[in-house]
Amino acid sequence: MLFYLFLLFTLVPLVELVILVWIGGQTEWWVPILLVIATGIIGAALARWQGWQALERIRADARAGRMPANAIIDGVLILIAGILLVTPGILTDLVGFALLIPPLRSLVKHGVAAWIRRNFEVRVSRTGAGLWHDVDGDQASRRDEIIDAKILKTHVEDAE
Repeated sequence: MLFYLFLLFTLVPLVELVILVWIGGQTEWWVPILLVIATGIIGAALARWQGWQALERIRADARAGRMPANAIIDGVLILIAGILLVTPGILTDLVGFALLIPPLRSLVKHGVAAWIRRNFEVRVSRTGAGLWHDVDGDQASRRDEIIDAKILKTHVEDAE
C-alpha cells in the first residue's frame, strides 16, 4: 500500500509536469497554464452540478426507504473527479472528465461495487418504529423507519 501511495504522490506529479512542459515547448508558454486554469474551472463547475444531482438521488432514495448505495458510489466518484480536475495536470484531468461521463462512471461504479462486495460484509436490518400516539391516545402519525447498517468484517489488507 505504501508503494502505491509513493507512486501516486511522486510519479504522477512528475509525469504531469513533463507533459505540461512538453506542451509548453510545442506551443507558447502560456498554453499549459491556460489549460490548467480552464480545466480546473470547467471541471469544478461540472463536478458541482453532477454532485448536486447525486445528492438529490440520495435524498430521493432515502425518502422512498431505499438504501442509496448506487447514488452514494456515484457521489464519491464525482467527488474524486472534482479533486482530479482541480489538480494541475493533463492525465488527472482526463481521468476526472472520464469520471464525469455517466457511461464511463457506470463502468467504474460496477468495479467499485464488486470490490466492496468482495472486501466487506455488510448486514442491514430494518426496524419499524410503530405509530406515535398523542395525549388523547389517538394515532398521530407514522414514525420513520430506522435503517441500521454495520460492517461486520473487512477483507482489506492492512496498510502496514
